[in-house]
Formats: sequence, structure tokens, C-alpha cells
Amino acid sequence: MTWQSPERLWLLAGVAALVVGYLLMQRRRSRYAVRFTNLRLLDRVAPHRPAWRRHVPASLFLAMLALLVVGFARPTDEVRVPRERATVIVAVDVSRSMLAADVAPDRLTAAKDAAREFVDDLPEEFNVGLVAFAGDASVLVAPDTDRAALAAGIDRLAEGAAGIQGTAIGEAIDTSLESIRTLDARAAEEPPPARVVLLSDGANTSGRDPAQAAAEATEQGVPVDTISFGTPDGVIGSGGGGQAVPVDGETLREVARQTGGGYHEAGSSDELRAVYADIGTSVGYETERQDVSARFIGVGLVLALLAAATSMLWFSRLP
Repeated sequence: MTWQSPERLWLLAGVAALVVGYLLMQRRRSRYAVRFTNLRLLDRVAPHRPAWRRHVPASLFLAMLALLVVGFARPTDEVRVPRERATVIVAVDVSRSMLAADVAPDRLTAAKDAAREFVDDLPEEFNVGLVAFAGDASVLVAPDTDRAALAAGIDRLAEGAAGIQGTAIGEAIDTSLESIRTLDARAAEEPPPARVVLLSDGANTSGRDPAQAAAEATEQGVPVDTISFGTPDGVIGSGGGGQAVPVDGETLREVARQTGGGYHEAGSSDELRAVYADIGTSVGYETERQDVSARFIGVGLVLALLAAATSMLWFSRLP
């Protein structure tokens, strides 16, 4: 934290002097009470009260002065603020392997629930879009601030929602980038700050090469955060005809590395929520140095009110 007017902090010396003066007055009062020989009369004119009470209003008042001085010095701090036109594309794998029940109740249902929470925690001014992919990829919801439309799109995520079977990670990235490029009339000349959050449980099996799509994302300055979701014990089908679908995150790891995004692994619903929460703390924000004097002045005013309230309540007077 820095101050725009640091010389004003010298006023804290005055507050310190008041603290010293108050302590000396309390010491003098204690000596006077000891010299007062008629203890029965002293008890009548100064009935016993908890000693700590008489110090509370003064302490609050002095703390208030200190905070107001700090606020007067105009402190600044680094603050995370949403970036203008910030855009997030959530891409979700809807291939058949996402029906595996190694994550209760199944991978796809858990992914949908976590995606809802992730979107709900993003600032309302963020543009958020939804892409579903399996053997191909399609835009279910174009990026917008309409959260109701996005919630409805997440509800529509289902096995087969993206057409043919397979896992087309490269196509999902390409489709997400196209959504960003067509966000608005300015997007072609002034691309919005954007990020893709892609969840899958397997390696690429069809469509465009993920490395090529990742290279294009890097060129456009769009990081791709990837989430490898599932466990090595995933199985689809039942009985003796079940098919093993273990999670495979190597492709996702490489995509994240190439684009400057983060790679995450989640083997349960709770882990997936934690991953989304972690991604949400950095996506679509920038750090600015701002004046934060209001923080100190606001707390100082609250302390002033408390000082007045306790003094009136306990001593029927203002401090």
C-alpha cells in the first residue's frame, strides 16, 4: 500500500499525543482516588462500574481519529477489477464417455452442476458463452451477459448434443475462438479480453489437431484453461459388456501449456468445484492501483458511531 499524500501521516503524531494524554489522566485519577480518605462517600459519589467501560468510548474515538488520518493521506492499493467486455467461453465434453459413473451421479451431470456454480460466481458484466463438443463442436449459447439463457443452455447439455461421437478438443477450441471473434461489431478490430475454460475426460479422437487450434488461440492471445475430469476407473455400460473409459489428460495438459492457460485435474464433484473456483479468481480481471481511502474513512465513521453509542448508553453523555 502507498500514499498519495504521505506527509499527512504526521498527524498520527497528534493522535499518539492524545493517547499519552489520556493515559496520564487515568493515572492521575487513580492517584486522586487513593488519596480520597472518605471511602464511604466516594462510593456514593462515584458508584462502582466495570473499569473497562469507561475506556471503551475513548478508545473507539482515538481509533477513529487514526483511521481518518490514514484516509486523509489518500492510500492506494492494487485492486482487481473486471475487464471491459471480458468474455469467457465454457466448453464441455458431451461424448459418451462422460456418462461414466465414477463421479457421482455421472461425469456429465457433475460437470453441469459445477459449471452452473462457476458461471453464477462470475461478475454480471462478463460475457459468457457455452460450447458443447463430442466428435464435433457447436455453440449452444453465444457469449452474452444473459445468465438465464446460459442456464438454459447448461440444462441442454446431454450426451449426443454435439452430433457424432468422439472427442474433438481441437474443434471445441476453434469454435470457442470463433464465438469470441464474433462477439460484437468491434471484435474484429478490437478483440475482447477472453478466456476459454474447457472440460473433457479424454484425449482428442477426431476433428482438428488440438495443437493447431492451440496455436491459433495463442496467436489471438486467448488462454485456454483445461480441466481433466474423471478417474482411471471410469466405465460406461453395465454387466460384462462395460467399456473402460479412463481419464486421459495429456492432450489437455499440452493445450494449456501451449496457450498459457492452467491445467487442472478433478476426480470428484468437490474437486471440480474447487477447480472452477480457482479459475474464477483470475479469469477476466486486471489489477489497477486505486484510491482506497474510503475503506479507512468508512471504518472510522463506524467507530465514531460506536463511541457515541457506548458513551450515551453507559454514561448518558457524548464522548
